[in-house]
Amino acid sequence: MSGLWKSIVAAGAMSLAASVTFAQENMFIYVSPDPIGVNAFLQMGKTGIEAAGEQYGAEVKTFESKTAAERIENVNAAVNEGASIVVMLGFEFNDIVKEVAATAPDVEFLIVDQCIEDRPANVHCAVFREYEASYLMGVAAGMLTETNKVGVVGALDIPFLHRYTDGYAQGVKSVNADAEVDIRWVGGENPFADPVRAKEQALAMHAAGADYIYTATAGGDFGVFEAAKEQGFKVFSVDINHCPAVPGIIIDQSLKQVDNAMVQAIGAILEGQDSVFMALGLAENGVGAIALDEGGIAGSECLIADHPEVAAKMREVAGQIADGSLKLEDPMFAN
Repeated sequence: MSGLWKSIVAAGAMSLAASVTFAQENMFIYVSPDPIGVNAFLQMGKTGIEAAGEQYGAEVKTFESKTAAERIENVNAAVNEGASIVVMLGFEFNDIVKEVAATAPDVEFLIVDQCIEDRPANVHCAVFREYEASYLMGVAAGMLTETNKVGVVGALDIPFLHRYTDGYAQGVKSVNADAEVDIRWVGGENPFADPVRAKEQALAMHAAGADYIYTATAGGDFGVFEAAKEQGFKVFSVDINHCPAVPGIIIDQSLKQVDNAMVQAIGAILEGQDSVFMALGLAENGVGAIALDEGGIAGSECLIADHPEVAAKMREVAGQIADGSLKLEDPMFAN
C-alpha cells in the first residue's frame, strides 16, 4: 500500500472512530412532566429528542413522570444513566433543575418552554412567544362569532398560561371591541390531563353563550372537542394539527414547534455555548397557525379552509407581528 493510500485509510479510520466516539459519548434523555399518553405537547418532546439523536448521532431515551416526586427522580436517574444532555419540558422542572444542575456540572440541562433566573453555564432554555399565535386565534374568533361571546379554557391560572388566555382575548378585541371573552380554568389535582373537567368548563361557557372556544388544556383538549361535538360549537386548539382526529370541530390551531426548538437548542449546546437562550415566535417560525400556510390549508382538514377572508386577515396580522409593526406585550409578565 502506498504512503498516500495509507494516509487516506488512516484518516478515514480516525474519522470513523471520532464518529463512533461521538455517538457513544452523547446520550440525550427527555424527561416529561406527566405521562405522555395523548398529550400532543409531550409527544412533541419525544419526537424532538428522537430527531436530535438522529441528527447529532446520539443515543436517546425518554423518561415519563407520573407524579411530582417522579420528576426529580427521573432527572437524577438521567444523570446517573450517563446523559450528556437532559431535556425537560415545562415549568414543573424550574426548581428541580436548580437543585440537580448544581450537583452535576458536567451534564448539560435544557428546559424547553420555560426558563429560570441566575442560570449556571450548564442550564439552557428554549422558550416560545405563544401569545403571538394565540392572538391570531383571537382574531379569527372575533371575526367569526355570531353571539359576540367567545371563550377560552386554560389548564391552570398561572402567569405562563395567560400567554394563551390573554393573548387570545387581545386578538378578539382587536377586531371586535364589543365581543365578550369568557376565561375559565380546569384547575383541580391534574389540570393538564383532565378531559372531564376541561369538558365541563367548555360546556358551561357555551351555555353562557360562547360559540367559539379556544382550548389550552394539554391532555384535556379532547374533552373540549367532545363537548363541541355534542353541542355544536367550534373550537381553536394548540400545539399540533388535531383537525384530522376530530373533523368538523376545529377552526385553527396555535402551533408550537417544540421538536424544532429542541434540535436547534441541542445543536447550540453541542457547539459549546454556555447558557443558551432561544425565544421563538412568528418571526422565527417557532409558533404559527394553519392559516399561515396557504398551500397547506386545503389539506389540513381544519375549518379555516372554509373562511378565506379570515385566513387572509390572520396572515396580515401575523406579518405585522413578525416585522414588528404590531407590538404585543407578553401577558406572562403582566400577571
